[in-house]
Amino acid sequence: MEEKKVIFSGIQPSGTITLGNYLGAVKNWVELQDEYNCLYSVVDMHSITVRQNPAELRKRCVEFLCMFMACGLDPEKNIMYFQSHVSAHAELAWVLNCYTYMGELSRMTQFKDKSAKHSDNINAGLFTYPVLMAADILLYQTDLVPVGVDQKQHIEITRDIASRFNALYGDVFKIPEPYIPKVGAKIMSLTEPTKKMSKSDPNPKGFISLMDDSTAIAKKIKGAVTDSDGRICRGEGKEGIENLMNILSSTTGESIESIEERFAGRGYGEFKSEVAEAVVECLRPVKARYDEYIKDKAYVESVYKKGAEQASRIAYKTLNKVYKKVGFVPRAR
Repeated sequence: MEEKKVIFSGIQPSGTITLGNYLGAVKNWVELQDEYNCLYSVVDMHSITVRQNPAELRKRCVEFLCMFMACGLDPEKNIMYFQSHVSAHAELAWVLNCYTYMGELSRMTQFKDKSAKHSDNINAGLFTYPVLMAADILLYQTDLVPVGVDQKQHIEITRDIASRFNALYGDVFKIPEPYIPKVGAKIMSLTEPTKKMSKSDPNPKGFISLMDDSTAIAKKIKGAVTDSDGRICRGEGKEGIENLMNILSSTTGESIESIEERFAGRGYGEFKSEVAEAVVECLRPVKARYDEYIKDKAYVESVYKKGAEQASRIAYKTLNKVYKKVGFVPRAR
């Protein structure tokens, strides 16, 4: 790869890609692809910490890759692949497990949350998945990791593990930094605006899927939780309105200040209609491109095959260095 800074990010193939994922992550990735060397992985290995239907998982992985491309990620400019197709992820994760402390993992917020949601399946993978996430990042000598504000804890533990390893063996890993976009970083649920919009939300009214049609989008926006204040502005108790303002700003590029001024004295109904229209127009070209990709199986297969080959070449340079440092006998060539 050229001597540009490296960006890595992964997305779990669970649920459906939402407007929140698009505005908070994928849309920003598109803007980075000319300036950085970017790797984007569908992290299927992470997804099996929760029981999956195998056929559904395979289907969703391909759908997510198609969605990446539909959102504007160019396979000629980015390396896109399935995590399970690059075995170096699992190999490095094992080594890093031996340099990660139980106390660090027990403090991870998502382990606590997922343990509460899946109390019948609190498996070792659920506990150690931050180590696999660290391996994902460190394999590629990553400079920046695009993350939501709620994911900073994962970057912190990755930095801790890398620093600990480097202190023992020299500068093996680059210490990554979080890349947090300022606008659209955290789109909230339409039904619970104090919580992030989640693709795994059991209530479909809480999120807008990139696959929702215009009628469904309008209905969800119309039903979005607001307040009885009647004013379109920011402030205490205005989480629902602020969320819709953020969505409008992120889909149109209009500033929050301009939206506040323009809608002063106007009603929620008119405001929600404009938000819905903006979302529909924003997603229209995405859906059209997705429909083309999902039908072209040969092309999609060529993208993820090439992506895995490119990713493997980079990943094994790091892994071989790690193996040498910890004292493993070099593999016979």
